[in-house]
Amino acid sequence: MDEIQAGSRALPHPVTGVLFDSPVPPGTGWPDDPAEPETPVAQGGREVQRLARNCIPGPEISTVWAQSATTRAEELADLDARISVCRACPRLVRWREEVAVTKRASFADQPYWGRPIAGWGEPAPRVLIVGLAPAANGGNRTGRVFTGDSSGDWLFASLHRVGLAALPTSTSAADGQRLIGARMVATVRCAPPDNRPTVQERDTCAPWLLTELRLVLPSLRCIVALGGYGWDAVLRSWRAMGCGTPRPRPTFGHGREVSLSWPDGEVTLLGCYHPSQHNTFTGRLTPQMLDEVLGAAASR
Repeated sequence: MDEIQAGSRALPHPVTGVLFDSPVPPGTGWPDDPAEPETPVAQGGREVQRLARNCIPGPEISTVWAQSATTRAEELADLDARISVCRACPRLVRWREEVAVTKRASFADQPYWGRPIAGWGEPAPRVLIVGLAPAANGGNRTGRVFTGDSSGDWLFASLHRVGLAALPTSTSAADGQRLIGARMVATVRCAPPDNRPTVQERDTCAPWLLTELRLVLPSLRCIVALGGYGWDAVLRSWRAMGCGTPRPRPTFGHGREVSLSWPDGEVTLLGCYHPSQHNTFTGRLTPQMLDEVLGAAASR
């Protein structure tokens, strides 16, 4: 398999002080790294499908939902590990590792994670937050989704205000942050150039989200889609699970609320503008607007 192209000089983690190469090889002690050196690596789309599917006991989603919460959490941890070492999309692998080696000047003294970003939060959440992709100098640097960039600053501040996060900031792995009754994921797990994954990259990554959704669904009450990209990903995954979606297909909107059914009940899908700099600088999204959506999710 292709090897991670690490930088020439190990640098100290901003919290632990331990030295790491950039990108970070799996199983070398990075905080919350779910993988080990022997974790299987997907090298293409078919391997993503196989490795994602092998994290659950069979093709029937009912077999997943019948499992204990402990078993599903173990399978989710296995899925996280496999996601975090994926190399299925050559363009994304090259970009995430190039950024990890060259670094933004303001983070030149830090190691960069430089790998895919697994879901993060509770293994049996009531609320699932679905975004687009990690930021090149945010999650791609810190190894945690929505951590270390301005979008994450907005998101975690609001999550804390509505009781879904322990701290108002999320700056790096090992900073003490934790989610309360919630989990967050990116639709595409690698940082893409210009924050624009291709359709092929989106579809290659889709089995990871599908399997994660299957594993957390029994506890879910609400899914918050950040932007139309996350909204569409949730609806595609819902159909792929064999669960019905409303007709006509619901369109994204801030504050839009849709009920999604599955054999044991319903989950509410809430739309929320993505806390991107474009949306926050222009006033399209305000702290109050973000709090209203996340507060509604927290109350489910």
